[in-house]
Amino acid sequence: MTNSTLSSKEKKLSRLIIALSVVIPLAVAILFGVRIEGVDLSFLPPVYAGINGLTAVILIFALIAIKNKKIQLHQNLMTACLGLSAAFLVMYVLYHMTSDSTSYGGEGAIRYIYYFILISHIILSIAVVPLVLFTYLRASLGQFDRHRKLARITFPVWLYVAVTGVIVYFMISPYYGS
Repeated sequence: MTNSTLSSKEKKLSRLIIALSVVIPLAVAILFGVRIEGVDLSFLPPVYAGINGLTAVILIFALIAIKNKKIQLHQNLMTACLGLSAAFLVMYVLYHMTSDSTSYGGEGAIRYIYYFILISHIILSIAVVPLVLFTYLRASLGQFDRHRKLARITFPVWLYVAVTGVIVYFMISPYYGS
């Protein structure tokens, strides 16, 4: 592949990533306003919390794999994380389209901690979309120096989002159905 072809391909994919980075949060926000009645998906929160937990574990194994120069394993694990994150997003949106929001019932300092974790989780879950996609793109294009540089930012953000997703679930789970 020539530099001009690579550059053209990278530009097209970059535009797609930027579009997805805008469309995904907007679609999620819009779909939160859609209500599907008569469908019970109340079983999904522990499932997608489990997906977040599994994503966090696989991210750590992927980091270990690349540190040990197991490139193919790293690539496979990161692709699995992408798939898990997509599955999480679909389940999360479906749950919220079929269920009323659950209010957090904790009081005192724990309430502030919960909302800090929740708000930082939401903000970073929006930011992680372009980070992950651009990091993955750079690896796919063989731009490993640029990939590593961005991965140093992407990894801790993605790990934080995955771990805090589990924490938020455990903090709010006593209030489901209340």
